[in-house]
Amino acid sequence: MTITTSIPAMTTRVVLPGIVEPAGLVLETAPVSSPGTGELLVAVEATGISYAEQAMRHGRYFSQPAFPFTPGYDLVGTVLQVGPGGDISLVGQRVATLTKTGGWTAHAVVQERDSILVPEGVNADQAEAVTVNGVTAWQMLHRAARTKPGDTILVFGANGGVGGLLIQLALHAGIHVIGAASPRHHEALQAAGVIPVDYNDPHLADTVRGIASRGVAAAFDNVGGATTRTSWSLLAPGGTLVSYAIIDAVSGTGNMWLPFLKHLTRILTWKALPNGKHATFYDLWAGHNSNKARYRAHLDEDLTHVFELVRDGILTANIAARFPLTDVVAALELAESRTLNGKVILLP
Repeated sequence: MTITTSIPAMTTRVVLPGIVEPAGLVLETAPVSSPGTGELLVAVEATGISYAEQAMRHGRYFSQPAFPFTPGYDLVGTVLQVGPGGDISLVGQRVATLTKTGGWTAHAVVQERDSILVPEGVNADQAEAVTVNGVTAWQMLHRAARTKPGDTILVFGANGGVGGLLIQLALHAGIHVIGAASPRHHEALQAAGVIPVDYNDPHLADTVRGIASRGVAAAFDNVGGATTRTSWSLLAPGGTLVSYAIIDAVSGTGNMWLPFLKHLTRILTWKALPNGKHATFYDLWAGHNSNKARYRAHLDEDLTHVFELVRDGILTANIAARFPLTDVVAALELAESRTLNGKVILLP
């Protein structure tokens, strides 16, 4: 039996028609789809702009679908309809869903297994700001790097959506943070309890060694290339390098596979070295298809914990700006300006 509540016939969505400037995004009206087995129909209350959508606009995100498609890596909304065999208690509940694409719409059909209940006391835009970014930060810090109180870590992209949450989680856990970012963000980082360093400083490695003479317990790198090599060199004995993006390759031109494979080969080579240091490439979707039960269990546990920290005022959802979905062009242009500290939220 399919359980429903009041459902409109039509919805609004954003379509990325090809490799275009932000002004080339298309707003269209389309019929509202019905959920199938294992799916939910959600009235979207908030979605957001991440680096993934910016890369997709250039056709440079791995595994993105063929154009045209609706972007949107995650969303938060209220369940209107549950597909056959689904959990009927979800109708009327607010959920956060990992989508990878499809979030920039007023109504979305999503996978139930990728949807987590949002607790009372956390509103939609707060939840959206920490869904993908929060679970990514939590899993990298506590599952990939397995840091402990008293450790010192190095975070690249410290002013970004993931970096900002990673810093808050680390400080809450009693971990010291060195944050690499542009100098314009240093004052805010210092006020938050972070030791800021200039990510573009040619003497960055010496600066970090002056702060952590034995090296850092973990380095979180989203840049790739020379930054990855520097991060590895700064690890303390037993330290872990967590690579979670390669902005250098995605932001460039030409074939992406060669630099990506070169990067992964380097990580795997370092991982195999008998020198006590560790290296890993963090992928949010690892195990999504190959180990579904374990993936869902970790997603539920970790994202629920992140939401609880937001609800309790321990973790701040870092929202840089809010725009109506219909103003997506201006929202994307602002997000791509690289001047913000936090996430741009779209409100359907």
